[in-house]
Amino acid sequence: MSIVVLHLPDVKGKKETRPEKCPYCQGETFQGWGELRKPVRDSQLRQVEVNRYKCCRCRRTFRHYPEGVDRADQSQRLRQLAALCWMLGLSYRGVTGVLGAFGIRICHMTIWRDVQAQSEELRHRRQWQAVRVLGLDGAYVRGWGKTHPVLVAIDIGNGQPVMIGQVDEHDPQAVRKWLEPLIQRLGISVIVTDDLISYRQVAEQLNLEHQICQFHLRRWVGRTLHQLQASLPEEWRWVTQEVKQLITDLPTEGGKRLFELWKQVTVPRAHPNEPLSAVDELRQLLIRLSDHWDSYRVFDWQPGVPWTNNATEQAIGRMKMRSRTVRGYKSWAGMQAGLILAGMGLR
Repeated sequence: MSIVVLHLPDVKGKKETRPEKCPYCQGETFQGWGELRKPVRDSQLRQVEVNRYKCCRCRRTFRHYPEGVDRADQSQRLRQLAALCWMLGLSYRGVTGVLGAFGIRICHMTIWRDVQAQSEELRHRRQWQAVRVLGLDGAYVRGWGKTHPVLVAIDIGNGQPVMIGQVDEHDPQAVRKWLEPLIQRLGISVIVTDDLISYRQVAEQLNLEHQICQFHLRRWVGRTLHQLQASLPEEWRWVTQEVKQLITDLPTEGGKRLFELWKQVTVPRAHPNEPLSAVDELRQLLIRLSDHWDSYRVFDWQPGVPWTNNATEQAIGRMKMRSRTVRGYKSWAGMQAGLILAGMGLR
């Protein structure tokens, strides 16, 4: 049986040490300026002791809060607990009901702000963390009356969301404009995606290694070969079996072998107005696979690169599941915060 251990911030009733620096001028000499009792909303404490100091350099006073407490009425522990309850599937009003059972009265809009703050903290924390391998995939999420395209970027190393943008994955210019600042800031060198042409174009323009998800590759190639099998002339059906074996084994020289097959499969040139024959479609499939063979095998020479994009799809699955339970988001800020937290999951 799986056991989930949750680590929430500790909350102390009083501060046991003096401040090291003044928050205004970075001075290091202080004079005690009294203390007060601050009411706080928390799962265990109802009030804490807060010390006040006066800086001997700038003569300004400031408060020195105990661990787990700041200027907010809620403790850091309660804010994270509220966001966690929402991540587990409760509605905002449902979270207020759960906390109310423990004598903590908080309105649903306060819970909404806690979720937004937690998401913003996560985005700020990840803003400058290096990411070498980035998973990308698109999704469609319901919000404010219609369905919106979003592009999800996942750190393949830990499966955590890096960024979510209001971008259509089928638009290569929009994808590049959104992705380029991330590459410069995070040091991304490899992207893992499905076989959408827009991702291939962006990878070439930005000089990135591009690993195409093997699940998507095998699915569309298998479907195409199955459709061609019934209409191909008997003399060329053996080619489909060899293509299947090449896609399964992914040999180093697979691209060259596919090109040789393309040269072998000959057919009289069709009239421009006539539909493509099954043999023509087979030739198009062979040359496409041959041209992009290296992008199917990046995982073979790049450490840390998976051969599928499952991590991104799992995060998107969690996002979609949470989107259905909230009955549609009301704003882009709410959607972005909700998707980031939902995509994290419990780890």
